[in-house]
Amino acid sequence: MLFRRRARMLRWLVCGRLGPVWMWKALLLFVAIAFASQLLGVIFSKSVQPRSIFSSPDAQGPSLGPCQPHTHIMFLKTHKTASSTVLNMLYRFGEERNLMFALPMGYQLGYPLPFNAHRVKGYRGPRVADFHIMGNHMRFNKPEVEKVMPADTFYFSIVRDPVALTESSFAYYKEVAPAFRKAKSLGDFADDPKKYYDPRLRNNHYARNLLWYDFGMDHNANYSIPLAQHGEDMIRRTFKLILVSEYFDQSMILLRHALCWPLDAVVSFSLNARQQKPSSIGGLSGSWVNKAAAAAGVSVRAGHSQAKTAPNLSLTEEQREKLRQWNALDWHLYKAFNRSFWEEINRFGHTLMEQEVALLRTRREVLAQVCLRDGGKPVESHRIRDKNIRPFQSGLVKILGYELQPGLDNATRTACLRMIRPEIQYKDLLDAKQFPRATVIHAQPGQQNQGLIVAAGGSLLRQDLSRTGDRLVGGEPGGRTVEEGERDWDGSRLMRSNQTLTQGKHKGRLR
Repeated sequence: MLFRRRARMLRWLVCGRLGPVWMWKALLLFVAIAFASQLLGVIFSKSVQPRSIFSSPDAQGPSLGPCQPHTHIMFLKTHKTASSTVLNMLYRFGEERNLMFALPMGYQLGYPLPFNAHRVKGYRGPRVADFHIMGNHMRFNKPEVEKVMPADTFYFSIVRDPVALTESSFAYYKEVAPAFRKAKSLGDFADDPKKYYDPRLRNNHYARNLLWYDFGMDHNANYSIPLAQHGEDMIRRTFKLILVSEYFDQSMILLRHALCWPLDAVVSFSLNARQQKPSSIGGLSGSWVNKAAAAAGVSVRAGHSQAKTAPNLSLTEEQREKLRQWNALDWHLYKAFNRSFWEEINRFGHTLMEQEVALLRTRREVLAQVCLRDGGKPVESHRIRDKNIRPFQSGLVKILGYELQPGLDNATRTACLRMIRPEIQYKDLLDAKQFPRATVIHAQPGQQNQGLIVAAGGSLLRQDLSRTGDRLVGGEPGGRTVEEGERDWDGSRLMRSNQTLTQGKHKGRLR
């Protein structure tokens, strides 16, 4: 009886005071449905979000079969051959896959001196570190390169018609190459190169057989067929592919198949393009001028901030022929590798090449519409709002760049930014990722100009705090000024010796 009374009282409390049981069941069911709907809505909204264009099937391009992508790559970055655009592709590919770059301590790998392995930041002897990609400017020196890069490295480079190359060099290096500086115009130089050219003067290598020089050979040698053939054979023995600047898109298709890379890896926007109009080199801060000069391999002289007039590059057909004769060694290389380039296309198949070139160009147009303002039209540096992606200005012509399209999602913006980031800024970014700056622990009282640094692995090192940045030294293009007590990135002491950078823990000089 007592149990029944308590049960009736409980039912009265629940039904009378708190409502009927069916109402609570309905409320719980409603809450469950609402929670499930919200959860499904979140999942559905994520699933229908537009994917980045860089993750679409078109990014892969036509199938390449069962090959594996090459990740050990050496690119000889020749001058004025669209090589900055190629280097951007290598930077993008490596950064996306966290590969290790053989980066210079400054902005070039010892150029114009023959390459030395100790010019690579982080190099500590053969096979100590696994470097994947090497591509900054150097004067090729195969034995030293082989100390840095693995045995299975894929070597390639790019050439250009020496007349067009000389036109670009004259515009870019007129203020630093004495032979160009003395000539009133390119036609004036072409009429009588020997009148202006002195092989003993620094930076005059830009004025004669520049390709031959970059490949590590004597560009002042007298032309002969046996000599030219010997140089060509040396290049063929090392380099598995030589691209041709005038046929850039076809070159990219051959490169893609040789490296087994996706299509987007070889899609690019033209970088370091020049505009032949009067320009001013004033208004640049000293550090940025030096960085630009270091990348170009030239020195910057004070007092040249006034407006400059674009050089006269017009040539008659007779003058063009004279330039071919003046650059006879380069002309031989260009004809030889242009011939083998088209032989390679014949093996590839002209119909297939046309189809893949069309796909590449369509993909470039699509990415330009997505990534770039004004449909991808290059703009003058000062018109680019983001100062971090303004190309450096060097020489008497304007170097153009690009502006990103506003409103991009994070993934798309990151990929687009990689495609337009100028060479100098990209190198700095990769350098910072590979060699993070050490954290300085302030010295204890009495330890003046000294401090402890925490290395990347957590170990403590003592370092002089008077470290300085990269600057040009005593006319050595691409070199560095080494201040008293300055140390390398790993803490080893740097010393000056006859304007040649050396490291205290290495007996050999860095050449």
